[in-house]
Parts: sequence; structure tokens; C-alpha cells
Amino acid sequence: MSTVRQILIELAVMVAIGIVLALIGPFGSFAASFGWRLLYWVPLIVAGYLIYRPIGAAASWLGHRLQLPIGPMWVAATLVATVPMTVLVWAASCSGTCKAPETIDRALMWYGQVLVIGGAVTLLLYLRSPRGAGAPSPGHGGASNPAGEPAVDIVVPRSPFMDRLPPHLGTTLIALEMEDHYVRAHTMLGSDLILMRMRDAIAELAGVPGMQVHRSWWVAQAAVAAVERDGRNVRLELANGLRAPVSRERVAALREAGWI
Repeated sequence: MSTVRQILIELAVMVAIGIVLALIGPFGSFAASFGWRLLYWVPLIVAGYLIYRPIGAAASWLGHRLQLPIGPMWVAATLVATVPMTVLVWAASCSGTCKAPETIDRALMWYGQVLVIGGAVTLLLYLRSPRGAGAPSPGHGGASNPAGEPAVDIVVPRSPFMDRLPPHLGTTLIALEMEDHYVRAHTMLGSDLILMRMRDAIAELAGVPGMQVHRSWWVAQAAVAAVERDGRNVRLELANGLRAPVSRERVAALREAGWI
């Protein structure tokens, strides 16, 4: 999915949310006519998207740069973005006929109401592509991927292990996952079990840029789309949507190699 297509889809979702809010008429707006509610809510939700989305992407980028958890960074971004959004909502609601809030309680009431809807919309954006937005993609020259989409143009060199893959899985190897006495090979087309030990599979992949990131996982470097952090826990988000855990003793090696 291209960045333009993703933005168009998200804008369509925002318009749909605006229509739903116009139908519901929250925060006292139901007293107005449906036409007025429609002209009020749809532009406001779209404007909110244009405010919250860039700030969320910046939060992801900054979180990866500072090696901070992305979730809390998005929470902070939402709190910050709600300030200009509150001013916009107040201006649209008053239409130039009312004064600025005279008390802090009144201002916080406006802020809280905007935060409820803004937070819900931001959560939706975060669940769609928050963890990859602005994140460097190891194995692709560190180029940023602001749309949060995993790269699919992965070329894995031929190796003895690749000859073991069933034809229907193709040759775009993403990762190996240990399952009992088997190794599950993950590619962009699916996965299958291969009867062999993990260490033997890794030996057959000599020369392929990759690393054993966990006792049960080997990951191709080019397949890493983003890095997730939750406290001391680290996971690699892969190009096919899988998340591979990183053992704590491997974090230093991955950082030294430039993966994280």
C-alpha cells in the first residue's frame, strides 16, 4: 500500500467518523439540525486528522531515535496535539461570537471533550500503523518508512537451506522459528515446517544477512520493518507482520550491528 493510498483511506475513515458523530450529536450538538452537525463534525474530524497524524508520526520517529517505547510517545503526542485542536474546536463552535474561556476549569472542560474524541481517533491511527511510522528499516540503508508499511522488496541470497523450501513459499525468506524438532520457515507467501535443527538451518544460511535474535528465532536483516520496545522487552516487527522476540542477551549484538 502506497503512502498516498493509505492517507486517502484514512481520510475516508475520518469522514465516516464525522458522519457518525453528526448522527449522534455529542456534547450538546444534537440540538442543531443534522445539516449543521454534518458541516460541523466532518470538517473538524478531518482537521483533527491533519493535526494528530503528523504529530503521531513525529512521536514514532522520535521514539525510535531516543530508543523510547512508542506507545507512551503517542500518548504524549496526543496530549500535545489536543491543545491546538481545542483552540480550533472552540473557534468553530463560537464562530467568533464568544470570548475565550475565563477560567481554567472552563478551558480544561473544552480540552477534556476534545481529548475524548481526539484520543479515540489517535488510537485508531496508532493501531493502523503507529509502530512503523518514521522507523528506520534495517537492511534498507536506514531509509525511513513514514507510512509504517513493511518492505516487500526483499532479496535473500541463495543458500543450501533455500533449496529446502517448498516452491509455493517462494524465495523471500523472512525468519526461522523453532518448533520442537522442526524449523518453521516464514516467507512473504506463508510458512512451512522443515525437519531439522535450528543450528543446522542457520549453518546452511551462512552468507545470508541475518541473525539469531532469540533461542527460537533467526531473522533476515532485510525483513525487519520496525523495532518495538516495551520496557526492557524488544521485538522485531517483520515485513510479513510477524513479531520476533529479542532475547536480552542479544540486544547488545543487534545494537552493535545497527539493527536497533
